[in-house]
Amino acid sequence: MKKPLKTVERRVAVQLVVSHAYSLPLCARLRYEPTDPYVVRALSFVDCDEPVEWVLGRDLLADGLKGSAGCADVRIWSAAGRGDQSIYIALGSPAGTALLEVPVRDLTSLLENTEALVPRGTESGHIDWDVELAHLLSRG
Repeated sequence: MKKPLKTVERRVAVQLVVSHAYSLPLCARLRYEPTDPYVVRALSFVDCDEPVEWVLGRDLLADGLKGSAGCADVRIWSAAGRGDQSIYIALGSPAGTALLEVPVRDLTSLLENTEALVPRGTESGHIDWDVELAHLLSRG
């Protein structure tokens, strides 16, 4: 039996951009589970008891560090005027939208740690396909 790989988790201070001149500081928790190797989960508390969770593609985040990436509900691009220090992540849903400014160094560090556990291109070997199939079949 394979030894389970550890979870990668990082708390990140982000800015919720409200307007061109105003933003609110937020603490987000980025979490990567090798058993769900294609995604990074971002949790934050926004004026409520329950966290708001976004599921972001790991490849999308990596691509966003190199240039504009994504479309529709999740888009990532360089924060103009910030050099290589920050990127913007735009999140959209039927409930509303949010624009986050995220430090590049924190996201880069997280992604480096995830790739040390599960290199890009090897993700499918870390999925328990029997469990996934059972889950799908149970949903009818």
